[in-house]
Amino acid sequence: MTTNTDERNFRSIYYEKCQINSVEEQKSLNKLLQDDVRNLSKLKQFCMNYTVPKNNRSYLWALVMGILPLHKASTAYIRDQRREMYEDLLRAVTVLRCAQKEQVILHRKKEQDMHTMWLMESNRLWHGNTSASLQADDMHFIQIVRTLLQIFNDDVETYWIAKGFYKYTRELKKECAKLKEQTQNMLKREDLALLNHLELLGLFDADSTLVDNWYITCFAGIICTTDLVKIWDKVCGGSRKIVVFLFVELVKDIRTLILKQTSLADVKKLIETVKDLDGVIIVNKAIKSLQNNSSEVEYTH
Repeated sequence: MTTNTDERNFRSIYYEKCQINSVEEQKSLNKLLQDDVRNLSKLKQFCMNYTVPKNNRSYLWALVMGILPLHKASTAYIRDQRREMYEDLLRAVTVLRCAQKEQVILHRKKEQDMHTMWLMESNRLWHGNTSASLQADDMHFIQIVRTLLQIFNDDVETYWIAKGFYKYTRELKKECAKLKEQTQNMLKREDLALLNHLELLGLFDADSTLVDNWYITCFAGIICTTDLVKIWDKVCGGSRKIVVFLFVELVKDIRTLILKQTSLADVKKLIETVKDLDGVIIVNKAIKSLQNNSSEVEYTH
């Protein structure tokens, strides 16, 4: 049984690395996107059931997030409006920063620009907003932007999708206590020794925010971006609980190393180096586990 599973995993990984996508799935998505009025429920279902093709991801996510309209005839107009608003915000940020030191402008990063634009649009931009006074929510937004900049080439798409994805993470933030409890229950069923060790180190204590931050940002910066996008497809499709399955598969995959750690700081350092590894197997197992436990999955937005 293990051999068969390994063979299936190897085959699926090989297909993905060679970018071999199902022709029928692509045809199905093309049909959904070509409808005069796109069906939101079916678009979300596609995100949940399949890996979204790279060339369709930004468009599909924008439709699901409500950034672009479901009415195909209005797409071009709304896209132009989004671009104009982005350019107005960027222009405003640029003008405001003219009074700052030249080297600050020369070394300005796109993620900093987008964060400042977001603050301005949210009526939160004031003189005291500095890197030293960033709140946790600001860091969550910046981490999302940083990840999306590695996924999409168009800065306008990146900014709008970052705002849309950030809204999804607010739901995760509200549910964190429940999601952590579900994580403990799942580990209790699947690897009690691992759970006991993580609890002994205080990972699930009320005053520990490690798991919260990983969940709220959907593992931005933790899992390699090329693998993480498949998890974010599921988040866009409406699954909050995918983060639980991902965490469980992640810690199970490196359980031998985790059991050797003697502090929470060591566990944090260990997990945050996973992005340097090939995480495709972990991600695929998490998605498979999600699908196998569909009765436990909760959907939102």
